Amino acid sequence: MRTSMLSLVAVPCLLVAPVLAVPPPAQGGTGASPPRLASSSLAASWAGPLSTRGRYVVDADGNRFKLKSGNWHGASGTWNGSGDQGNPANHHAGEKSDQMPLGLDRAPMAEIVASFRELGLNSIRLPFSNEMIRDTRPVPDASVRANPQLRGKTPLQVYDEAIRVLTDEGFAVILNNHTNTSRWCCGLDGNERWNASQSVQQWEQDWLLMARRYAGNRRVVGADLYNEVRRNILDDPNWGLGDRHDWHAAAQRAGDRILTEANPDLLIIVEGINWFGLPVDGLPHGRPTLEPVGRLSHTLVRSNKLVYSAHFYGYTGPNHSGATGIGETSDPRYQDLSREQLLDTVRRQALYVALDGDRHFTAPVWISEFGVGGRDNTDQRSRDWFRNFVDYLIATDADFAYWPLVGWHDNRRGNGWGLMHWDAAGQRMGLYDGDDWRADTWRRLVSGGLTGPVAPVRTWSMLTLDHADLNQSLRMRAQPDWDSGARKAVCPDGQRLVGLSRTGNRGLCLDGPDAGGHLVVRDESHVDVDWAVGFTKLQCPPGKTITGYAVRGANLSTVLCRDAGSALGGSTRVVWFDRGDDRPAGGPGGDFAVGHYKGQCAQHEHLVGVAYRAWIWSPGKEPDALLCRG
Repeated sequence: MRTSMLSLVAVPCLLVAPVLAVPPPAQGGTGASPPRLASSSLAASWAGPLSTRGRYVVDADGNRFKLKSGNWHGASGTWNGSGDQGNPANHHAGEKSDQMPLGLDRAPMAEIVASFRELGLNSIRLPFSNEMIRDTRPVPDASVRANPQLRGKTPLQVYDEAIRVLTDEGFAVILNNHTNTSRWCCGLDGNERWNASQSVQQWEQDWLLMARRYAGNRRVVGADLYNEVRRNILDDPNWGLGDRHDWHAAAQRAGDRILTEANPDLLIIVEGINWFGLPVDGLPHGRPTLEPVGRLSHTLVRSNKLVYSAHFYGYTGPNHSGATGIGETSDPRYQDLSREQLLDTVRRQALYVALDGDRHFTAPVWISEFGVGGRDNTDQRSRDWFRNFVDYLIATDADFAYWPLVGWHDNRRGNGWGLMHWDAAGQRMGLYDGDDWRADTWRRLVSGGLTGPVAPVRTWSMLTLDHADLNQSLRMRAQPDWDSGARKAVCPDGQRLVGLSRTGNRGLCLDGPDAGGHLVVRDESHVDVDWAVGFTKLQCPPGKTITGYAVRGANLSTVLCRDAGSALGGSTRVVWFDRGDDRPAGGPGGDFAVGHYKGQCAQHEHLVGVAYRAWIWSPGKEPDALLCRG
């Protein structure tokens, strides 16, 4: 949901080339009729489950599935009151959903879903709250006045029905844990983080429940883990510190549990950090979004299931909370930036993850919220921002989800931020039903993008032992502890280790044959040639490659070998990184241990040995050299 504009007290494969030619702003309208897609053609156009190839989401047949999405909100809670909800600054404004997707008191569900097809969408982000899941009270009859078949159902049962209708009509559905309690996001309200007003255990159990509940429906395609993670009064979230507010670690654990315990088919969608610090000039504060991903990315137990997401609204900024009055700083809002500054900022904060290909962090980026006021919006800055932002989405072929699809108004003139709305009499006012200035820009957005087969690409993954084990091999998860007391990292099945850092406990994995035959190496018993004189060497036996390692502190303890899956050549090469980086030219895979020396085998080589100093006067057993075999 949109970032708060409240006061300080309530703060809130084909690759696109790295340098993109963004077209100039579109001018005027064409009056063309809106795109329409029959439900039968939408349903027949793709098959689940979805997965990823580099920066793209693909369907079960390997065809690009661009997430052309919208947010159908309400089940996670909304404002209760009266007034115009269109602008999020009007936090007194009134929508009343009774923990259901909006509009069910005003229009039949089938009509609402049909309007999503009219908008050219293929997927829906469907927010829910943890409170909604457990609320066993029937929804009020008045809230389903236009859908009498929903009378007597609980909010979760209404959510079930929305998913059934959406997926029957061919839409992909992304489950979005929007809030803990059923209320509007994003103030100091107990919804700042996944573990605000509830335990981590409860959050994970609720996700397992939801993932299992829809596991039989291949068109329920994603788990959007939590919305707009941000600061509360006292504490900031972080990305990698290993404490109870570490969003990187929490998302890693929840995503792996969903894939291994509930539904292996779901995309795991991780949003960046939406806000840290106090919005006061002179104090640290800002919106990191996905910037930390470049230094510390996720490696799921199923490595082709990760999608990152980010939110952008014109009234917020890279260091602006979106507040007016108390809590407003002198930082620019996104809509204050020039066109060039805006595009550079959006790339730096989010889209580099998709556009900088061939890296450990490369993944699809889904802009899962953006939006702007419609017919009655006379603010030229916000209009220009919207057009410039959409131009960049088009130029980068980015996945997106508009906020919100269904507006809430009792007049025929405007539909606020929503693209569709029904008044109290059930009369519809849609994006294409009048003089909405957004219509032509929207039409361009939904009409383009890469289609058809996406060629396979190399997959790189980061391993980190900063705070805990990272065993991403399903095979090894089923095995006993192979180095008790040490922290252990293992590449996902189908990948092999190709790089290590000297300190920092970081590793880099790359695609390789999916093979077993795991063996723990603790000593020099398999060393055939002294390839690092004076150093202790851990080396795999012939025909095996390293796929994992263990450390005690920063000291290497053991390496884990598995079958290489093919005959290894006889040529070997020693990579030394005790005094500087030694990596292939161009740095494929990206910097997997920022600030630390790294060694990395070439892509055609297998890592088969690691050497370290083990003399009495040696300060430790950090890796010094790698043995790479062609």
